[in-house]
Amino acid sequence: MSRWMVAAKRADFCDIAERFHIDQVTARLLRNRNVIGDEAIRTWLYGDLSGLHDPHLMTDMDQAASLIRRSVEAGERIRIIGDYDVDGICATYILYRGLLEAGAADVDYVLPDRVRDGYGLNQTLIRTARDDGVQVILTCDNGIRAIEEIALAKELGLTVVVTDHHEPRIDADGRETLPEADAVVDPGRAGDPYPFRGICGAVVAYKFLQVLFDGKTREHQALFDELIVFAAFATNCDVMPLLDENRIIMREGLKRAAESRNLGLDQLIRACGLDRGALKASDFGFTIGPCLNATGRLDSAHRAMDLLTCPETEQATVMAGDLIALNEERKALTAIGVKSACEQYEKKGYDKDRVLVIDLPDCHESIAGIIAGRIRERYGKPTIVLTDSAEEGIVKGSARSVPQYDMYRNLSVFESMFLRFGGHEQAAGLTLRRADIDALRAGLNERCLLSKEDLEQVVHIDMELPLSYVTMELVRQFSVLEPFGKDNPEPLFAARDLCLLNGRILGKNRTVGKYQFSDAQGRKYDMIYFDGLERFHEFLTEKFGADGLNDIYDGFRPRAAYPMHVAYHAQINVYQGRESLQFRMKDFL
Repeated sequence: MSRWMVAAKRADFCDIAERFHIDQVTARLLRNRNVIGDEAIRTWLYGDLSGLHDPHLMTDMDQAASLIRRSVEAGERIRIIGDYDVDGICATYILYRGLLEAGAADVDYVLPDRVRDGYGLNQTLIRTARDDGVQVILTCDNGIRAIEEIALAKELGLTVVVTDHHEPRIDADGRETLPEADAVVDPGRAGDPYPFRGICGAVVAYKFLQVLFDGKTREHQALFDELIVFAAFATNCDVMPLLDENRIIMREGLKRAAESRNLGLDQLIRACGLDRGALKASDFGFTIGPCLNATGRLDSAHRAMDLLTCPETEQATVMAGDLIALNEERKALTAIGVKSACEQYEKKGYDKDRVLVIDLPDCHESIAGIIAGRIRERYGKPTIVLTDSAEEGIVKGSARSVPQYDMYRNLSVFESMFLRFGGHEQAAGLTLRRADIDALRAGLNERCLLSKEDLEQVVHIDMELPLSYVTMELVRQFSVLEPFGKDNPEPLFAARDLCLLNGRILGKNRTVGKYQFSDAQGRKYDMIYFDGLERFHEFLTEKFGADGLNDIYDGFRPRAAYPMHVAYHAQINVYQGRESLQFRMKDFL
């Protein structure tokens, strides 16, 4: 059962609505997102690229651009080393396109293999670069913590420029340790004067190009119009907060996606069945992004770069189809893994555990984190999913946590048990011996202080709003709040004391429910539910009994009406060119 928290922030909503020509509901939504004051509201509603922060403010940015500019002019061989997720892929593409346009005669890129190489730089990549005659390594979305690897690169005589957005390594005394690169550009550095630290690796790369082309960006406007689409794409897929300049980047990137000159991205959008002239942030995060991510999970992220750099439409169409097929395979493997994990939970009595340690020996290690996230969402508990590695008797694990549980700190207590370990509060990775799994499970649960209340899912609701108040005009106005994402969620409302009249199950896999409700005045409303019928059916059975659940699906004339409270999103559904108001149920009490 979830716990609802309804926002109760105050302001003169009537005055805000009048001055900015918006509804009072929209004014309240702005206040709920801590948008306070005329300037902040105006920037939120109308901000454009002129509102981006000055890239020169980042420490070492000018030095990094100067080094790469000289390398390009000297014809030196430059290698970009990125990462295998969407942010790393997009950052690599941004730098590669930018350096080509800057006149680099000898530039290539390497994206590490998730299983063989792991994240970021390693000594093999450094030595291979030296053997290939590379003179300059330019990192993106990695490098800030590669102390030993960059030390090796310098010993081998390579120039190294780091562009990253992750936190630097902190030693036992709490001091920051940076790699001894020729330049280290990362807004996460201690004391960095850049005013917003929440940007992704692709945005750092985009801003690096702004400085590289300093004074000439207008001459290369078409390039920057194309690349901001990838900066926006990565911002959403890397789950960066859609605040400050990220909001501007996301909004402007979505606009420019309609005219993107990138054949590969265009064909992927088309193959996904999306209208590139009406893309939303969720399309990046839930439809297009997973297709690129699937390459790094099940194959090689170079396949994604091959698509983005593809010069021919017909070839790009085939490659886009291949990426979609790869993502379908990833989804199928994930579904199998989630099912197996749920079976373990039920059969092995893990419902009594407050920290879940699930052993899936045959699971592909690249999707363990996805499965851990799904299990955490289903049961509301910190979850670790373990899989067999290539090494006999050794398992690898991915951990995902709930806000009330610091996964990294709690796992650190058992660090002597791990062969490798790293992470942060909400996610971690670890490697240990199979023989130690039971001890880890027992130890974590023995010292876990989470209460039953701590494990309750908290649903943050913007306000109580009767369904009768919602109109097409009001929902259209919510578009001024877009793009939605982290720290700027889609508006969520609560309607109380609705009567559930009937329902039916839809979809090829019968995973969608459509229901009819009535309010106290007898007005009827349709509502759709996408978020897992198992959970809803459990709720209905507990609240109304098995007979009550059967009644709901027994035709369109119910034998009884079932009162409940509903948390919902209000949307406009477009079907065959016709628009209609749609209520999407998110939670229920």
